[in-house]
Amino acid sequence: MTSRRPAPCLMVQGTGSSVGKSVLVTSLCRIFARAGCRVAPFKAQNMALNSAVTADGGEIGRAQAVQAEAAGVDPTVDMNPILLKPEEDFRSQVVVRGQVYATLTYREYNRLKPELLAVVQESLERLRRSYDLVVIEGAGSPAEVNLKADEIVNMRIARLADAPVLLVGDIDRGGVFASLIGTLELLEPEEKVLVRGFIINKFRGDASLLTPGLEFLERRTGIPVLGVVPYFRDILVAAEDSVSLEEGGGHVGGDYLLDVAVVRLPRISNFDDFEPLAAEPGVRVRFIRNPKELNGADLVILPGTKSTVADLEFVRKMGLAELIRERAASGTLIMGICGGYQMLGRDIRDPRGVESASPWVRGLDLLPVVTTFVPRKTTQRVRARVAGEASFLSVAAHGTPLRAYEIHMGQTRTDGAAYPFIVTERQGLAVTDPDGATNARGNVVGTYLHGLFHNRELRAALLRAVAARKGVAPHPRWGSLPSAAANYDRLADLVRSNVDITRILALVGFEDRLV
Repeated sequence: MTSRRPAPCLMVQGTGSSVGKSVLVTSLCRIFARAGCRVAPFKAQNMALNSAVTADGGEIGRAQAVQAEAAGVDPTVDMNPILLKPEEDFRSQVVVRGQVYATLTYREYNRLKPELLAVVQESLERLRRSYDLVVIEGAGSPAEVNLKADEIVNMRIARLADAPVLLVGDIDRGGVFASLIGTLELLEPEEKVLVRGFIINKFRGDASLLTPGLEFLERRTGIPVLGVVPYFRDILVAAEDSVSLEEGGGHVGGDYLLDVAVVRLPRISNFDDFEPLAAEPGVRVRFIRNPKELNGADLVILPGTKSTVADLEFVRKMGLAELIRERAASGTLIMGICGGYQMLGRDIRDPRGVESASPWVRGLDLLPVVTTFVPRKTTQRVRARVAGEASFLSVAAHGTPLRAYEIHMGQTRTDGAAYPFIVTERQGLAVTDPDGATNARGNVVGTYLHGLFHNRELRAALLRAVAARKGVAPHPRWGSLPSAAANYDRLADLVRSNVDITRILALVGFEDRLV
């Protein structure tokens, strides 16, 4: 029996965070998959609070799960072997191959790097034995000189995989040519030779106006510009980190029928829950921080968080806690997801110091539930349906089936509360488990289920319920957004028409592939 030759690798690095690396890797995974290639995404170390659950219950970065979906394969923990989830006090929860390893400071984590590099190498080798091609994503910039000595996610991985590197710059921020040239100049000679092409991302306008700059860049560096990708907003692809929120995530302009206010918690997690809502016509989604911004909201959502107790203190400090309680009393629709659900309860208990130094804190007391933090994290995919209890959701969507996932440390006990959902399957096993809680009036709902609004039938029913409460007619196109597959195809078509895919294929020896 002959051993299989390891698959080639292609790497995408950037001049900084949020320049579009994740989205570009997603598009390349789709393009290669449509060319008949079995392709896997890979990111050695990901620092993100948006995460996903694999089929075996492991936790990985949300971006790698999206990239795998675009490639038409099931995500695995090998695709993101190290996940860092920032907490309070300069610590991060370290997830290794899908399971919580420890909560560490940066210095503590840095001492583990040699051991973790071996884990990264093993995961990459497994992928290379199982797929035709691995598309690797870097993190931040490879030119962070204060971090380069110990990094395990950028050029060290490119050298390990002998991967040609595409360097991406964001022209929408300005200074893209200086960013690309400056990044290149700060690389070591053995790193520079791996950079085989530039891609300029998020360009608005006529690309021909860039010609003098592109020619200068190629003359100065000897590296070809392989594409200029236009700025887009109409293709829904999950963002990796909260930088996109600071840049105005969510639809904030134009006419709208419904106004959804999501509390912008300092440690907000899985905020991609709300991207499908923001993409619906006539729906405004705002990420808010202060009480004044709550004015006019038809639905208020407390989202997931990596640090429930610390972010609950933020909600109180900002004056949002009492206002949310007042709004709930007046009939405004309130929803809490995961950590937001825990906040809505009576008490949050942490006797073992799992998440904070406070053994007990009072919740917002809008739901009759008590949460106790335990060391073991719950990570599982689920199927569920909307329960028949008297919540604003059940009135519009009773029995609606959905897919979702759970990622949380706490266990929540309800005290005779009606529940909004019934979980019918966990990690492929049939169950009949209630999830979440509803107040007696039916206008406050809490749940542990992430990904609810990615279910188009449930999303449309929710919007109709909010519209009915407001007394406005529903939009006729609610629930008709393109499917995830259609979005990946649109993204692939956009990138393929603006990037020299033939030359990229040649970099990995696939020039005979038809795309």
